[in-house]
Amino acid sequence: MPWNRVLAAVAGPARAATALGPWYPEEFQAECVETIPESQDCTTFVFRRLDGAPLAFRAGQYLNIDFPVDGEDAEPVSRSYSLSSAPTSPWTFAVTVRRDPAGRVSSWAHATIRPGMILDMLGPVGAFHLPDYDRRARYLFLAAGSGITPIMSMIRTIHSLPGQADVCLLYHGSSPDRFAFVDELDFLEKADFRIRVAYSLGDRERPEGWGARVGRISAEMIDAVAPDANGRQVYACGPQGYLEQVLDCLPAVGVDDTSVFVENFTGDSATRREYAAELAAATEFAEDLQVAAEESAEHQGAVLDVYDLAADLPELAHVEPTVAVDAEASAPVPRTPDAPEGERQVVGAGALTMSFVRSGLDVRIDPEQNILQAARASGVRIGANCQEGMCGSCKIVKLEGDVDMHHQGGIRAREIAAGKFLPCCSTALTDLVIDA
Repeated sequence: MPWNRVLAAVAGPARAATALGPWYPEEFQAECVETIPESQDCTTFVFRRLDGAPLAFRAGQYLNIDFPVDGEDAEPVSRSYSLSSAPTSPWTFAVTVRRDPAGRVSSWAHATIRPGMILDMLGPVGAFHLPDYDRRARYLFLAAGSGITPIMSMIRTIHSLPGQADVCLLYHGSSPDRFAFVDELDFLEKADFRIRVAYSLGDRERPEGWGARVGRISAEMIDAVAPDANGRQVYACGPQGYLEQVLDCLPAVGVDDTSVFVENFTGDSATRREYAAELAAATEFAEDLQVAAEESAEHQGAVLDVYDLAADLPELAHVEPTVAVDAEASAPVPRTPDAPEGERQVVGAGALTMSFVRSGLDVRIDPEQNILQAARASGVRIGANCQEGMCGSCKIVKLEGDVDMHHQGGIRAREIAAGKFLPCCSTALTDLVIDA
């Protein structure tokens, strides 16, 4: 069996412990060995590592997976999916994917992934997980929609281990046929006295035959399901609106912020407000430059070319980063800024310069400044979610220069070799030319 090869290859008396740890992200290939339908639009894909090694992870973490949606010869599309299996059974592992009809990757995965398919993966990644050791082991799990995936890993892990854990799950869904893992959750509730499960349909009318709760999450609902919520560790995962409601409700039932752990890849409300403020500032800046250009034209009879660039700034603020080099290349292809030096807008102050090719901006930055924050403050729009070097959503291409990057698994070695980097966890070592 594959694990025999792994353990035999590791010398010393603690061979199994060495093979199973430590928990750090690594690149590997995995083969699909089974697909399991979980609900109307949700499927679990079970994998095993091709090298035969077990996958060591903490319950609640996720993997970055490359999906060849455009064919084997095209650049793969990376997505992050939470592990739904328990780390106590590491020889196979599972991710559960909800199909979004408008989603490029999830629809492809449901239609294409079958036993025998091999995918490139990186992980495990993520700080949203059960503690390695907890004397109290009293949890309140709050999940909505796809947020049940990492929570399911936690519940399966607790069930597989001995101890005096106390688990309460409140699970929200949009319709009775869209709750995943229902049969297993019902079994676990009956078989394990430590686990209790409550369902709610959200803000909808009660359908015929539905015997569980109806209504959005509220302090009253939490108090009814878990009257002792203020003594539990709370783990919540779901859509942004749901998580905002959770964070509003928990103080009302006495749960301190230090006991709340949230998983979210879409950016919180503060981040969205920050984006809106930055876009408004960039628009106002561009309008001021346009007014100045018009006034200058009245006095000088001509408008400098620099103001033509400034007038386009509001549109440029919406441009998403794209890859300008082959991810498989051994080094980036040097490229100079598109606009002549004299026509580029320079903003900020610092010892180094970041030249953003497509935005047409030169941003001055000091070596200790965070690149993502400096770019946003200057009006360059770079998508970012976790902002901790884990998810890889801010990945962009560095055409020239060097950075100091401290990531947590959100980027692969071959991508770094191709010139990509994560600005959320990077500072500049030299002048930079960036494809954004």
